Amino acid sequence: MSNPPATETDLRLFNEGRHPRIHCFLGAQPCGDGTWFGVWAPSARAVQVVGDFDQWGHEGDHQLEPQGDSGVWTAHVPWSGVGQRYRYRITTANGEVLDKADPLMAEAVEPSGAISRIADLDHPWCDQEWMDDRRHRLAPDAPVSIYEVHLGSWGRVRAVTDDGIETRRFPTYAELADPLADHALAHGFTHVELLPVMEHPFYGSWGYQTLGYFAPTVRYGTPRQLMAMIDRLHQRGVGVILDWVPSHFPLDPHGLARFDGTSLYEHADPRQGFHPDWNSGIFNYGRYEVRSFLLSSAVSWLDRYHADGLRVDGVASMLYLDYSRPEGEWVPNVYGGRENLEAISLLQELNTTVDRLHPDTATFAEESTAWPGVTRPAAEGGLGFSYKWDMGWMHDTLRYFARDPMYRRWHHDELTFRSVYAFSERFTLPLSHDEVVYGKGSLLTKMPGDGWQARANLRTLLGQQWTLPGKKLLFMGGELGTGAEWDHEGTLDWSCQSDPGHAGIAAWVAELNRLQAEEPALHTGDTDPSGFTWIEADDRDRSVYAWLRWPRRRDPSHRPVLVAVNATPAVHTQYRLGVPCPAPWRELATSDDAAYGGSGVTNPGSLETHPVDSHGQYQSILITVPPLAVTVLAPERW
Repeated sequence: MSNPPATETDLRLFNEGRHPRIHCFLGAQPCGDGTWFGVWAPSARAVQVVGDFDQWGHEGDHQLEPQGDSGVWTAHVPWSGVGQRYRYRITTANGEVLDKADPLMAEAVEPSGAISRIADLDHPWCDQEWMDDRRHRLAPDAPVSIYEVHLGSWGRVRAVTDDGIETRRFPTYAELADPLADHALAHGFTHVELLPVMEHPFYGSWGYQTLGYFAPTVRYGTPRQLMAMIDRLHQRGVGVILDWVPSHFPLDPHGLARFDGTSLYEHADPRQGFHPDWNSGIFNYGRYEVRSFLLSSAVSWLDRYHADGLRVDGVASMLYLDYSRPEGEWVPNVYGGRENLEAISLLQELNTTVDRLHPDTATFAEESTAWPGVTRPAAEGGLGFSYKWDMGWMHDTLRYFARDPMYRRWHHDELTFRSVYAFSERFTLPLSHDEVVYGKGSLLTKMPGDGWQARANLRTLLGQQWTLPGKKLLFMGGELGTGAEWDHEGTLDWSCQSDPGHAGIAAWVAELNRLQAEEPALHTGDTDPSGFTWIEADDRDRSVYAWLRWPRRRDPSHRPVLVAVNATPAVHTQYRLGVPCPAPWRELATSDDAAYGGSGVTNPGSLETHPVDSHGQYQSILITVPPLAVTVLAPERW
């Protein structure tokens, strides 16, 4: 019999909350002569593993043995191996018998996650070229453009049932790989971000009610098939970011809740261990073994699946003990405050660990408050994330663009306010899935006006997003200008691609991504205050805005870029804008170009500069500002 995979050092580090790879020795570890099983259940009276190998306990009694006082139970089961199903049968201290899925399962049998499978994790990776070069692809000075995707509704596959009825089924990871790469590359996206692919019982949670923290959902295939999909995306030049949810977990009886008959993973006090918003459990972040569990879950997706980054969901709910709780229904910290000190410490350790083990990856925080230092290094007192989602920008901007242009002059500051804090963190500008569900409408239907104006407004919104400092994220459908809001039970309306108006929006997104990649000024200064200068921030009467983007390196190949935004349907001719050099300027792109569905108001040819001071610059140009449009210009020489 082979030696157990867990060493004394492993168990000690696990108990100390400092082991980032418990997936290497807990769970089901197939070996040459069977499988080693290991599970943490410190309050159990007995633990048994049952499965296909013993007719679910009818033809064997595979009892696990406790490993000292670590709380870990292990057993070697001969004649068990890859593909076989299993679960743990736990006898609690009071004699109750619980059938539980393996918290460390690498594969579930079905989406409920009630039964685990011994997984085959042996994939022959072919993405070494990508892995060797990926460090710079999510760097602060890189052109990062993220396409957020829900795999189950990105594109269903036609199928015929046994009785001849045509239906649509989920795509497999293999079926998604090349079409997803084709679409991302055609529109210029550098990365895809997948809504949680970790196993989740309720499809309608979109993956955010995670039960299998180490297992990809079987809805789309096996672990090896997910590996093959990510491998293929990497080979095609597309990065992959995974959503990860350490903020809460579902209370299904076969899951983590009351795992050994006690509140093991969750707080026993419902004021700390129950999430009122999502009817779910909250991890006990102060328990050392839970910290090892969560650290290892995050690292496993980087280890096993070559993920390029993790987007951490619900960070705000982790940081505050009184999150969504009325007075008297939360427990203050040891200093009497509302900050969750254990969760803060965990997030710091998470980011420190990821940076140590996978320094060529990135972490993104979905954090919706003004918590300071989200992207400051943990060693300096921050949380240590690579980027923070700028939720304030998203809400202010969508509120502004939903207004009739007639009234935007009274809300001019909704687009300028961001400059107050734009460089306080390293930001990602998201237009995410949360903004196109539950009656909120699609991005297109949020826009006011008739069909033409709505599409023009959307192109302007996207142009503003892409030309501001910060990395970019767009949820699927936004690039097509779909008319219906997202429905996880359906699929994207791919038919709209044949409509010229929608095709124009898609072409504009591709052009924005091309400009972002080709013009260093539009990405190298994303997190640097010197990368942005307001030219016109106060023309509220005409709802015109203008700014300069600067590259980090001042050389002839890295020129500044001037952006002008007109948020009304009026055309402004002979509009003077200050510029920083006397060379002629040229329009690089405008969303009002007829190629994108616009009215065709452009600035052709060279725009001569004039020695007229304007907007704090000693030179200026006169341009035509198109209606409901973003115009991007650059000097011909620099």
